[in-house]
Amino acid sequence: MLKTMRRLVWFLLLAISLALAQKSGGGAGGRPYSPTPPPMSPGPAPVFPTPPPFYPPYPGPVVVYPGGGGSLGIVPVLVVLGLVLVTVYMVRGLRQAGEGPTASGARLRLALLARPQMQKALRRLAEEADTTSAKGLADLVDEAALLLLREEPAWRFGDYQVAVGSEEEVLARFDAWMLEERSKYQETFRHFEGKKHALEAYPAQVEPGGRYLVVSLLLADRRLLPPQSPLTRSRARQALMDLAGSSSFTLLAAYLSWTPEREGEALTEEELLLLYPELEKL
Repeated sequence: MLKTMRRLVWFLLLAISLALAQKSGGGAGGRPYSPTPPPMSPGPAPVFPTPPPFYPPYPGPVVVYPGGGGSLGIVPVLVVLGLVLVTVYMVRGLRQAGEGPTASGARLRLALLARPQMQKALRRLAEEADTTSAKGLADLVDEAALLLLREEPAWRFGDYQVAVGSEEEVLARFDAWMLEERSKYQETFRHFEGKKHALEAYPAQVEPGGRYLVVSLLLADRRLLPPQSPLTRSRARQALMDLAGSSSFTLLAAYLSWTPEREGEALTEEELLLLYPELEKL
């Protein structure tokens, strides 16, 4: 019992120290920007000249046709056509509702041996990315996947999660994942939907024993991405390929996150396992 209490106290102290001394972190991404046209103010209604009244020289005969003919015969036809159209739309809506999920969200985390060259490449990619268009965000995912594939020998731990549902549900999950990633570090650089923010006054915290860099790639897409569980090195490679398969026609949102962001900083193994308990050894 005493040993358990000591471990608990040690864990709490470590958690508090980590919370007070978060490492730097960066991120880039967002949702594609689609401008909304400004509302159109209605113009003045056209004015047409009123024709003068016409009075016949004498009243003409009134002819009544038996059987209710004339224009009244088209009304039942229009009613039937309207009912048919409503039925078709209802059947189509029910069919689409029964098709299941229409989109998926994915988050891939890779913990790799830190190198200043990798941190520089991530910062440069995040600064130069077009984070306002679907094509720019798809290119960001492609380039991030390429960087990680080239660093495959440095992979040590990983985690991959996939969630499916409607587009609204997937985007809600994407926002929650992005918020969770940002809470892991002190944000020293962010390029989100065209807006950049940098904390240049942040002092790098270089510690002995630091050797890990964590890169997270988040995606919301109209494709149904397959899970890769349990995560292995080959499945992590396949997950990167799946994420890079997104295009400007299917992408809903994307975000690249990494920590530490400042050169010279790296996570210790204790920090890594405490901040990211879901990681599996690759």
